[in-house]
Amino acid sequence: MILNFEGKKPIISEESFIAQNATIIGEVLIGKYSSIWYNTVLRGDIAPITVGNNTSIQDGTIVHCDVGVPATIGNLVTIGHNVLLHACKIGDNSLIGMGAIVLDGAEVGEGAIIGAGAIVTPKTKIPPFTMALGVPAKVVRHLSEEEVMSLKNHALDYVELMKRYQK
Repeated sequence: MILNFEGKKPIISEESFIAQNATIIGEVLIGKYSSIWYNTVLRGDIAPITVGNNTSIQDGTIVHCDVGVPATIGNLVTIGHNVLLHACKIGDNSLIGMGAIVLDGAEVGEGAIIGAGAIVTPKTKIPPFTMALGVPAKVVRHLSEEEVMSLKNHALDYVELMKRYQK
């Protein structure tokens, strides 16, 4: 379901995939070759949501904002199942594990991994090319070059899967 809100209409690339029961509301911009999967909600009613290119937001995820604080998701990002992103910034080529929560004003750096079930507390900054785990999320190590490259490949795998759904 794609809904306007107070005159603000989602802008969705024709090359993207939106699952039939996903809900996209208001000021939302979705880039090329990105996929919004089943039972996902992107609610751009009180601030904008931006989703970059080649990004996958998987089943059951909720993305919302706070007054004057947008939610920004970069390019080549993989957002796992049942994630909650609230008024935060997710850098390019990163992965947010299943069931993770990233809260208001938090920033996840480029090429970072947030482990499944982790909670990134408000205003926390996760450095680029690191892995953060736990509640609250703490950086446990830096990623190898191979791990960073695998994040890109994982995102591109979802682009290929999305194309199969478009047929």
